Amino acid sequence: MKPTLPGLLLLGAVASAGALRASPIRPQDLAASAMASPSILPCLWFGDDAEAALRHYSRAFADARVLSETRWGPGAPRPEGSLMVATVRLAGQELMLLSGNPEPSFDDSVSLAVRCATQAEIDACWAALTEGGQPGQCGWLKDRFGVSWQVVPAALAAMLGDPDPAKARRVAEAMMTMQKLDLARLQRAHAGR
Repeated sequence: MKPTLPGLLLLGAVASAGALRASPIRPQDLAASAMASPSILPCLWFGDDAEAALRHYSRAFADARVLSETRWGPGAPRPEGSLMVATVRLAGQELMLLSGNPEPSFDDSVSLAVRCATQAEIDACWAALTEGGQPGQCGWLKDRFGVSWQVVPAALAAMLGDPDPAKARRVAEAMMTMQKLDLARLQRAHAGR
């Protein structure tokens, strides 16, 4: 497998002594990670605004938890003390935020879907993520960093996949008329009211 630029950036930073500052690794952390099953950690590569994204997402999700931050040290290719990479947990999902792409180019081919149980959750998440961003159709939006998100009711997949094709069609038709999704309207469409 050919190494990618983010991977080389991380490897090069780790290899250059004193180029970055991170929390010390404890033996119990190594043992736990060695025993863990493989997992996928989505990485979002930002320009110089990964720190702003980290803070924004931490405010947008009530349960947000910053798991780790690694900052550039003296002699690094970026300003000393600036964020190189962070891992954050949002709504139970871990994400890596990497700073350093001079020309970030997020697009709709990859999006992060947030499944919300209630309309209040949809409203709060939509408001936080569209702040400075751009609403789209059918629950999609781009945040102020250009990352695509889908803010959807958790029940949407079941309604769209209903074995009764008339119910599924009504839900899809109702959804196509919305930007931020309205759970009550989708439920009424599903019920045929």
